[in-house]
Amino acid sequence: MASESDMTTAHDRTGVSENTTFADRPVADLVAELLDAGGPLPIVAAGDPVLRRPAEPYDGQLDPALFARFVEALQTTMRAAPGVGLAAPQVGVPLRIAVIEDPAPVPDEVREARGRVPQPFRVLVNPSYDGVGGGRAAFFEGCLSVPGWQAVVARHARVRLTALDEHGTAVDEEFTGWPARIVQHETDHLNGMLYLDRAELRSLTSNEALVARWNTPTPERAARELGFALPE
Repeated sequence: MASESDMTTAHDRTGVSENTTFADRPVADLVAELLDAGGPLPIVAAGDPVLRRPAEPYDGQLDPALFARFVEALQTTMRAAPGVGLAAPQVGVPLRIAVIEDPAPVPDEVREARGRVPQPFRVLVNPSYDGVGGGRAAFFEGCLSVPGWQAVVARHARVRLTALDEHGTAVDEEFTGWPARIVQHETDHLNGMLYLDRAELRSLTSNEALVARWNTPTPERAARELGFALPE
């Protein structure tokens, strides 16, 4: 998931690959080849089939050392983009692994409106989520695999996440606000979904237009002027 704090320059920093495809071969070989190149990993852009296929559950396809290196590379790539989450398919690896981290460098009014609070670095292995309660929240959202654009997405305001961490320890937590949005966004990637599949397409806007016109804590004005509905 793209970081709102630097949305206009994310494309220049991600090294997005518009034509990244990988032949079918053992996933460990693929990961080793990616890591051998060094530096942040190339981010796969929308249009690559790897983003549209459910990722394989992780069950030890990578040996412990390779797994640790891959997680570190995902962290490096996410931070360099910059983003607040990154799923393995976004670097061409079809495994149910994602990382999240959000320092939340936003004004207080944005923090209050969106429930955006800092999140430490987390590794999510085989995550899934369920909505808790009926609350929905709609905000502009972007993606490192769809650089240059954002759209309003209505998501669960609260979710229950189940997963494993990088040590194989079970995770069973509830997330609210912006952290819940990040969890949903990254888990959707592992299910072959992009945020645009859930977006209000009349809200689709370039990063430049977002900064110039819709850079407000909530999207109400954009909804009125672009002609789309927000959840009640």
